[in-house]
Amino acid sequence: MSIVKMKRLRLLAMQYDRDDLLHALQGLGCVVIDRPAEDLSDPDRAALAPPSDGGLADAQRRLDEGERALAILDRYSEEKSGLFAPRPALTQEELFDPARLAQGEKVAAAALNTRRAEAQLESQLAKLDSERALLAPWKELDVPLDLHATRETAVQLGTLPATVDLTQAEGRLLEVSPLIHLVRAGGDAQNHYLLLLCHNSVRDDASQALKELGWTRFSPRGRTGTAAEEDAELARRAAQVRLELDEVQEQFKTMADKRDDVRLAVDRARIDLARERSRACLLDTERTFYLEGWLPADSVDGLSAALERFPCAWETTDPAPDEVEQVPVKLKNNALTRCMNVVTNMYSMPAYNGVDPNPLMFPFFVLFFGIMMADMGYGILMIAASLLVLRRGRPREDTRNFMEGVLWCGISTFIVGALTGGFFGDFIPQLLRIVDPASTFEMPALFTPLNDTVSIMLGSLVLGVIQVFTGMTVSVVKKIREGDFVDALFDEITWWIILAGVALAVLGIGNVRGIPVTLVVGGAMLVFGGTRKAKGFGKVSSLVGLIYNGVTGFFSDVLSYVRLMALMLSGSVIAQVFNTLGATFGNVILFVIISMIGNALNLALNLLGCYVHDLRLQCLEFFNRFYKEGGRPYDPLSYQTKYIDVVK
Repeated sequence: MSIVKMKRLRLLAMQYDRDDLLHALQGLGCVVIDRPAEDLSDPDRAALAPPSDGGLADAQRRLDEGERALAILDRYSEEKSGLFAPRPALTQEELFDPARLAQGEKVAAAALNTRRAEAQLESQLAKLDSERALLAPWKELDVPLDLHATRETAVQLGTLPATVDLTQAEGRLLEVSPLIHLVRAGGDAQNHYLLLLCHNSVRDDASQALKELGWTRFSPRGRTGTAAEEDAELARRAAQVRLELDEVQEQFKTMADKRDDVRLAVDRARIDLARERSRACLLDTERTFYLEGWLPADSVDGLSAALERFPCAWETTDPAPDEVEQVPVKLKNNALTRCMNVVTNMYSMPAYNGVDPNPLMFPFFVLFFGIMMADMGYGILMIAASLLVLRRGRPREDTRNFMEGVLWCGISTFIVGALTGGFFGDFIPQLLRIVDPASTFEMPALFTPLNDTVSIMLGSLVLGVIQVFTGMTVSVVKKIREGDFVDALFDEITWWIILAGVALAVLGIGNVRGIPVTLVVGGAMLVFGGTRKAKGFGKVSSLVGLIYNGVTGFFSDVLSYVRLMALMLSGSVIAQVFNTLGATFGNVILFVIISMIGNALNLALNLLGCYVHDLRLQCLEFFNRFYKEGGRPYDPLSYQTKYIDVVK
């Protein structure tokens, strides 16, 4: 349960073996390929050059097109996958079957082409609907839209704002000339739709008068018949387009049955993309290529077996001291502690020369979560939900780790809930009192949040001291292993002696002539250790800062653990409030409904709140004692698929 030891890999192989060798490394799934730190400007290495990125662009294109095609087919598929339905499992032979790949790419291309045809038809239909909407207000006008003016008469279609009173508008036109007439074709909330008839001699005067009223001319855009006739023709064409659109969408439904082939093609493109990204890190010559990377020390034998069929030269070496920051970090945890990877990854990976926090954090994280949640009912729900996902969903590593964490926290929640007598708060006693008002039943409990608040608070502080001291112990061991015993002595051990001296002085133990010897020794060590690297007046300021930061830092960290009691108390009170509210109706059915709704809300809030506060205790109060972050995540070239699982 530690950070896996890594080896640097250097490999030189023939150019014609490059693709097959990368395939082999990808199937092995343990090598992180890095861009070599070679100086390309060095004349001795002028022959080395990065490969072309044409394959990378092609793989990215195939992935994007496949994802788009799959999204289209999912929209028309009548078969919906279950919430926890496992992904299909394929062997490597099935995954790399060229016939299935060709079929998947063919279906994806057909789906995209059909989608383009669908988009064109949808555009035509939208255009026809838009034209019909423009003609709709003129359908009551029983004259051709291209009505032409004569030598004596001017004709024009147009609109006036609906706010204009037509009677007043006609009166205004009569003042201009009695040879002007408006015919109303229709209207809506925005406009009046009108036909203007006037003698050519007063056309300009009529136009000016109408312009002052907000007249907007309407162009029929080549329409020759009446608005009703043109609308009927547009409706006929729209119906024809809809039939063609239905036929196109039926093609999608037939393709939707072949989504598995498209999924395989998408995952193949994703695999090819990962390999091409790694290929871009290589350096090529005319006949050879050079590869650098990292792999776990325990995978060297597997690598040797995979490279036996290739004529190549390779070596593995331990990381040099100046390469520590470049080394990928892989955490080696067992089935119990691997769930803590979720927390560690969220914070930051430990440095390669740091400490894997997962085994140390697991008991505290799980226990603290159970203390804050503290309810048998909530624990049962968490256990059931996690087991359902783990057994039926065949989740990937990250999801599996998270759900395993939910499982362990659910078990802890159930156990602490059994100790405090919580089952959806006080659900059972309240229910029994509704059924039998004389019932005095109470859940058996070792202690309860409402009655033993002070004891729970003290217990929380004790747990805080234990975790803080655990972090300090890890720091001491780490420093001693690295040869920094002096730093361990004056940074952590000195404070242990001081704290032990304070405790002995309070108890009156170990005093010589009234002098607390242990405390005096610790104080002397603090003065010497805290000022050993300072000079002059800096010794005073260094000592003052050390004492202030040490005392306030230690006690503020320990006081942070009071949140264990606070979250336990708040969750219990909220559950009881909803149970009491439901019990006021005196009806079992209403009580159960209100109680379950309230407890569901309480559970949702507590899941988030307990996780956040538990995470804070680990990352701020625990990690700052020993944790060295900044590690580079281990992300080897492998089969990283989304829709299928690859089995060996």
